[in-house]
Amino acid sequence: MSEEINKEKVMYTSYDKNVEYLSKRLGVDKSFDIIQLDLEYAGKRMALFLIDGFAKDDILHLLMKLLAKLEPEDIEPDPLAKLLKTYIPYVEIEQVDDLNLATKQILAGPSALIVEGINKVIMIDARTYPARTPAEPDLERVVRGSRDGYVETLVFNTALTRRRVRDRTLRMEYTQVGRRSLTDVCICYIEDIADMDRVEHLKGVLDKIDTDGLPMAEKTIEEFLSGRYWNPYPTVRYTERPDTAASHLYEGHVLLIIDGSPSVMITPATYWHHLQHAEEYRQKPLVGAYLRLIRFIAVFASIFILPLYYLFSVNPELLPTGLEFIGPNQMGVVPIIAQFIIAEIGIDVLRMAAIHTPSSLATALGLVAAILIGQISVEVGWFSNEVVLYLAVAAIGTYATPSYEMSLANRLVRIFLLICTSLFGVMGYVTGITLWILYLARMQSFHIPYFWPFLPFSYRPFRDIFVRTPIPLKNRRPLFLNPQDPDR
Repeated sequence: MSEEINKEKVMYTSYDKNVEYLSKRLGVDKSFDIIQLDLEYAGKRMALFLIDGFAKDDILHLLMKLLAKLEPEDIEPDPLAKLLKTYIPYVEIEQVDDLNLATKQILAGPSALIVEGINKVIMIDARTYPARTPAEPDLERVVRGSRDGYVETLVFNTALTRRRVRDRTLRMEYTQVGRRSLTDVCICYIEDIADMDRVEHLKGVLDKIDTDGLPMAEKTIEEFLSGRYWNPYPTVRYTERPDTAASHLYEGHVLLIIDGSPSVMITPATYWHHLQHAEEYRQKPLVGAYLRLIRFIAVFASIFILPLYYLFSVNPELLPTGLEFIGPNQMGVVPIIAQFIIAEIGIDVLRMAAIHTPSSLATALGLVAAILIGQISVEVGWFSNEVVLYLAVAAIGTYATPSYEMSLANRLVRIFLLICTSLFGVMGYVTGITLWILYLARMQSFHIPYFWPFLPFSYRPFRDIFVRTPIPLKNRRPLFLNPQDPDR
């Protein structure tokens, strides 16, 4: 059957044709987990279609027991109304008049009941998904705070969000993305706060996504949303914490919750959003401001310290008096720039090895890496002690970055600055930093300047970024989001 025909509504007056069409479209005889139950209750033939593993057996067994007690006169004169309102006592139940739509819903989990003499399909949303219990996210741990985190089930994630945002205007709009995967996507926002033009723009972008499926869930969608495929910097922020998502909803952000992913997308997001962490708001304002300052120092050190050290090592005359110790005491056999590049690649190799190493062997991997890179490589002359030291500082700053995507992008910038400095010296270092700033200044996240409020400059938001403002004094929503009530 052609795609054009499949898009049309299909519903027959004949019970046999409806059952045959749905059975053929679902491939009941080709897949063992697609179940068709041929039943007869109240003198009428019925067919129940469901996916094994998605249906709640106890709920369906209870409904079948209730239907088995019916007599033909019990559902007359209007069988559909009687079944929906009286004899199928379930919360999530609806009727559809399109077999193609019923097919999509069945594949998503609900069960479909076709009844002889009724030209509608009764959809019973008695589904369950294999799911893990909410647990604290690995990337966003806090010393004191909630330990629940998003999971891979859409309904669980929307419930975790509503638990913290009990606003009557909180909207959870449902859509599907992917021609074949039909992945469930939820657009979440507070209608009284969010900019509705931005919401409609996001809906339009999602509707235009033309792909077979979302194998990588939110990461696949991000590539369609950003449009700049070779840009290493993330234009949306990810979080696995419901409290972080709730705080962004109150500011006027729009969230995307994708079924199958424990990460929620926060749109739009500037460069500075990726440097914030929930721990800053779990402490007193002064402590939170201190933690934020330390984090900024660590992040920017991870970008600039290696190229700066290389510049001083090859041009010691640039060092002020009293700082001559910064240069290497022993240059080593390998040139310093080659040492840095080899070490950068080695760290990434170790990171990938740690991901694929069984947890029982992780400690052994760490010991081997420490001995080979930290000691033997220095003794044989591959690396100098100073290179290992400053590389460790840069690595610590990289892992101190709250956003994993941002840390990877900053690592590429660090390598870029190293190459520019090695080729052109001071001019290359300064030019590389200038190009990096200009690149970020030209970026946009959903028509929002990526470097805002640094470029274009706005004093009060800029101050709030670098100083963790006390929550009672933070009574204005970010103006770049164009919220409907900015002063509340």
